[in-house]
Amino acid sequence: MNFNFLTPVSDAVLAHNELIAQQALGKKIKIHSRQHGIPDLENVQMAIIGVQEKRNDVNYIGSKVNFDTIRKTLYTLFPGNWHTTLADLGDIEKGETVEDTYFAIRTAITVLVEKKIIPIIIGGSQDLTYANYRAYDSLMPMVNVVNVDTNFDLGDANLPIRNNSYVGKVIVEEPYNLFNYTTIGYQTYFNSQEEIDLLEKLYFEAYRLGEISGDINKVEPLMRDAHIVSVDLKSVRAAEVSDNQKYSPNGFSGKEICAISRYAGISNKVSSFGIYEYSASKNDSTTSMLVAQMIWYFVEGVNCRVKDDDFNNEDQYQKYNVLVDDDELIFFKSLKTGRWWIEIPFLPNVNNKLKKHTLLPCMHSDYVRATQGEIPERWYKAYRKNSF
Repeated sequence: MNFNFLTPVSDAVLAHNELIAQQALGKKIKIHSRQHGIPDLENVQMAIIGVQEKRNDVNYIGSKVNFDTIRKTLYTLFPGNWHTTLADLGDIEKGETVEDTYFAIRTAITVLVEKKIIPIIIGGSQDLTYANYRAYDSLMPMVNVVNVDTNFDLGDANLPIRNNSYVGKVIVEEPYNLFNYTTIGYQTYFNSQEEIDLLEKLYFEAYRLGEISGDINKVEPLMRDAHIVSVDLKSVRAAEVSDNQKYSPNGFSGKEICAISRYAGISNKVSSFGIYEYSASKNDSTTSMLVAQMIWYFVEGVNCRVKDDDFNNEDQYQKYNVLVDDDELIFFKSLKTGRWWIEIPFLPNVNNKLKKHTLLPCMHSDYVRATQGEIPERWYKAYRKNSF
């Protein structure tokens, strides 16, 4: 496997790793070092990759990206009762051009996902999500992206890609692989009404910060169908991070963003997870600890995955039929986990993207509201999208 574009974890981090407790995570991770090279990835389930690229940040002023503090902090944490093996493959340095960096990201993610290894990407500006998405061009026909962010990042697709406009490129550039795009935690005053209206027209999903903070459990079904999860650290409120990272007084708390990371890990379909817009500083202990804990909770979630969507075996689920006006809604409940799905019917006379009945993750509360005559909004949007 040729990963010659990856630079090893720094000697400073490795020296620090020698001083930590034997039970700590850093003693159990397979680490890419200058002395031993890239570790054997046999039996590895997750791999950390840093990407030192910020040149497409709209506020880029030439600052360097360094993840040493995050690594030192992460290595000192103690693992849970995990059955998976984690590797740290070091960093992708910025290439001669941003496109060179994108190529390296695509290559690394494609290889890892093909090997059933989940890449955990630390960035760098969030436009790197575009390169992450393009890695799936040869992996699967349709991709679902969840963006945890204050902004939709749609921008003007006719302009060069930036960290506040990469989603526009995802939508309009060939090959058209995007099936669903969901934003979690957006703040209305950071997004134009035109962008909000466009998301509605495309039947994409957007959930305001207050809606998610009011019930963090709503994140679980949103993550359950995601393949790519991209987290913008600007979605975290300023009180939770170091001075150089502060963005807005409103945002997710540290507890909430870690819960979101864990839900991403629990999802059986999430095959890449990225944390972006990290800005290192001299007084960086708070942000580095938060990012380390987000990674920890994601890994914890992966270790809690349960295969519970075998709907060919009637012993594994319960089926509920609910009549709402002229529509028959069909719900499924897993007997293993208690998680719920709702069926999106296949329409034979339209150009259906999936050509099959689609099961949309939902919550028990959606079923309860359906029994009261209310059609879930997610069902309606998915039904309309599936009709095109």
